[in-house]
Amino acid sequence: MNPTTVGIIGIIVMILFFMTGMPVAYVMGVIGFLGFGIIISFNAGLNLLAKSFYETFSSYGLTTVPLFILMGQLAFNSGISRRLYDTAYKYLGNIRGGLAITTVSACTAFGAVCGSSAATAATMATVGLPEMRRKKYADELAAGSVASGGGLGMIMPPSVVLIVYGVLTEQSIGKLFVAGIFPAILVTVLFIIAIVIWCSFRPEQGPKGEKFTWKEKIRSLLDLSETLAVFALVMGGLFVGLFTPTEAAAVGVFGVLTVSIIRKQLRWSSFVDALYETLRTSCMVMMLIAGAEVFGKFLAVTRIPFNIASWIGAFDLPPFAILGMVVLVYFCGGCFMDSLALVMLTVPIFFPLILELGYDPIWFGIIIVMVTEMGVITPPVGINVYVVFGVARSLPGGMALESIFKGIFPFMLAVFIGIIILFIFPQIVLYLPNLMY
Repeated sequence: MNPTTVGIIGIIVMILFFMTGMPVAYVMGVIGFLGFGIIISFNAGLNLLAKSFYETFSSYGLTTVPLFILMGQLAFNSGISRRLYDTAYKYLGNIRGGLAITTVSACTAFGAVCGSSAATAATMATVGLPEMRRKKYADELAAGSVASGGGLGMIMPPSVVLIVYGVLTEQSIGKLFVAGIFPAILVTVLFIIAIVIWCSFRPEQGPKGEKFTWKEKIRSLLDLSETLAVFALVMGGLFVGLFTPTEAAAVGVFGVLTVSIIRKQLRWSSFVDALYETLRTSCMVMMLIAGAEVFGKFLAVTRIPFNIASWIGAFDLPPFAILGMVVLVYFCGGCFMDSLALVMLTVPIFFPLILELGYDPIWFGIIIVMVTEMGVITPPVGINVYVVFGVARSLPGGMALESIFKGIFPFMLAVFIGIIILFIFPQIVLYLPNLMY
């Protein structure tokens, strides 16, 4: 059978299995394995399966995932997250959707430390969802803000996707990191605007809280002095080069644990719960990444992405129209594949075409990351949505998957508007790299 035909059948079967509610990681892994085995050989499929899962679970770079999740779990189980959200509530609670705005802003800050979309979503879901539930926020707004905000970790440096793009295209990773700062801030502002508009039309979904005096606000901020010192150490140490991301995560875990013990707010049972939830959530994230890797390799041998690239390049269209078609391919691919797998698969194909059209490679890298950010929250795969759904299952009453997908659409529109703005004003991306380099 033709490899492209096998690929199309595999995608259709995968979507059908998703509709039955089967776990995404298993479906992607099994379909990828079977498809790869049909096209190449059964032994090659077994080798791909073993290699992908081994490399994912033994990856040093991915150790940031369980460490940052553990930091979030310790913060949650020791009450630190509640104090953080109580402080944020005192400052922003009197605004409709104030805690959702806080969550998006925290995702941007956390993404600057973590660099992983899935880890950011998992950690902020662990910390943020219980607090927004407690403040009577609707599931759609709470989960949508966490899942979408997690994608900001892909844009805000240090971004794993930008590092991979820089290596593949031989572009300066320093330039890419600097170029990602303004777009990350732009998307954060657009998310905040989306929340404000949402809560203007549906005020019951993000209820306005009570007002607090400045004395109460300052007192709540002082009560977080040790916790803020830990986060400042983690972020400051990472930015000045004192820690690697993994080391920064380990320092963060140690700092949060120390603060919790000194304040006598972490019981042994809570510590065990934190370890259990960390193990469960980390395995879920790792399985999703491994399954996406297997499925991505299957798509590579079907040559579907290569055929699409050749088809687009054959059109006699203006450069902006061809670029729009390339962006559409990334958006559609992001709906089915892990962002890293998609970038590794397609950048070698599209990058020469982009250079030939005369577009700046640094600008194109940021555009790719923003488009794949939409992919991590877009059905049917939407890896961040399933990460948040996995965390939300531990909440009383759980949370419907449909509610999370319903909640991400305003944020998808915000990212789309951000991409259009960067298309019209590319200097938003290029100003800092041109200034500093």
